[in-house]
Amino acid sequence: MADQNIAGGRELDAFLQTLAPKLEQNIMRSALRAGGKVFEAEVKANIPVVDGDLLASVRISTKAKKGRVTVSLKIGGKKAPHAHLVEFGTKPHHIAPKGSGSLLIGGKVVAAVDHPGAKPHPVVRPAFDSKSSESIAAVAAQVRKRLNKEGLNSPAPEPE
Repeated sequence: MADQNIAGGRELDAFLQTLAPKLEQNIMRSALRAGGKVFEAEVKANIPVVDGDLLASVRISTKAKKGRVTVSLKIGGKKAPHAHLVEFGTKPHHIAPKGSGSLLIGGKVVAAVDHPGAKPHPVVRPAFDSKSSESIAAVAAQVRKRLNKEGLNSPAPEPE
């Protein structure tokens, strides 16, 4: 394949359309994962507890379906179902056991408890707000890296 110089987004899109679909998909999957890693690191840095299930639950995944590649940042899951409670906080609420059971809180058995609520501690939105430009740069750098690996000339953009 002959050398091609690629400068902007429109040129990149047009060029990617000329590549084999599988190669284009692999390049985009790799690039979006690189951009997602920027957000993943920032979300982990924003989590208030430095260890535990919530921190371990932060992950990114990519998916390709019908020629469209997407990246997702996920937080929470079976081991950390409280992720949304940390992100958005809770209002004061009453906690009572189901049926005729009781609650075990702090090693003590209690019939019910009035929870004072929790202040929100956003971790995802601040990461998006502060790292969007860096993430886009990581995507572009990874696309250039992969194109160069395929033997295509894709120089870094000139500083503005």
